[in-house]
Amino acid sequence: MELRYVVPPESEGMRLGIFLRTCGVTAGLIKSVKHVGQGFFADGRSIHTDQIVHAGQWITFALPPEPATSVTPQPIPLSIVFEDEFAAVLNKPAGLAVHPTLNYPDHTLANGWIYYLKSQGKSGVFRPVNRIDKNTSGLVLCAQNAFAAPLLAGQVSKCYLAIVQGSLPLGPGRVEAPIGRRGDSIIGRCVTSDGKYSLTEYTVLAASSDYSLVACRPCTGRTHQIRVHMAYIGHPLAGDTLYGGTAQRIGRHALHCGVMHFVHPVTRETIRVSCPMPSDMEALAQAEHLLDGWSLEQF
Repeated sequence: MELRYVVPPESEGMRLGIFLRTCGVTAGLIKSVKHVGQGFFADGRSIHTDQIVHAGQWITFALPPEPATSVTPQPIPLSIVFEDEFAAVLNKPAGLAVHPTLNYPDHTLANGWIYYLKSQGKSGVFRPVNRIDKNTSGLVLCAQNAFAAPLLAGQVSKCYLAIVQGSLPLGPGRVEAPIGRRGDSIIGRCVTSDGKYSLTEYTVLAASSDYSLVACRPCTGRTHQIRVHMAYIGHPLAGDTLYGGTAQRIGRHALHCGVMHFVHPVTRETIRVSCPMPSDMEALAQAEHLLDGWSLEQF
């Protein structure tokens, strides 16, 4: 893939390396293009990173070949919500880990993505920009190459749908409480005075006497943040037995990443993608009459 940039008047006289950094090209990628790729060109002529660029010049370079991946390709069904040469958004089902770990060495979203690439005659690695728990469903943003990865990171906002236990008043709320490890647990987290700053903003969309449907926006990115914060205010997620919820009505914690906004690394356009609640959460919401009076389009 070739990237092209025209030098604007305000960049007249810059060294190429500095100009590329203003375009969002990382130092690591610049080094890789120099030493592994084909180098940089100004109006079709080779140019070094310490040379001067001039207004109106076209700076071009090809992305270096993708590195080899150790992830085994496996034919796992994928739901692709958005895809172009730079970014992809996948709708992950509950029960599927995002990437291989000690406990889940294969049959993950990563294995399915590598299989998908190879089936199209492409090479690549799996670069998730955001990760969600194995039993959380919904949107996962992936960078398609080394250029896009750092530009997508930090440019993503997410809205989760959560079904929590108990009746909450309709309307907005927020939980601002530090989160840290729970005792010696590797997995568990809790609100603790020596934890890291954490903020969750939420809107209660509907409520019955036993459950509430909540749209949550994690303003920080702590492990299990929404689950911990909802439990902290006395409303653990349905099915979340780790944080005080009951599995009587749903077999996993009722959390779904339903809406995502991200800034495209090339066009700089803000892109919105969404996916509806999966069937297990929808069934509980339907039974508790939590589906009326709101829409994903409002987020």
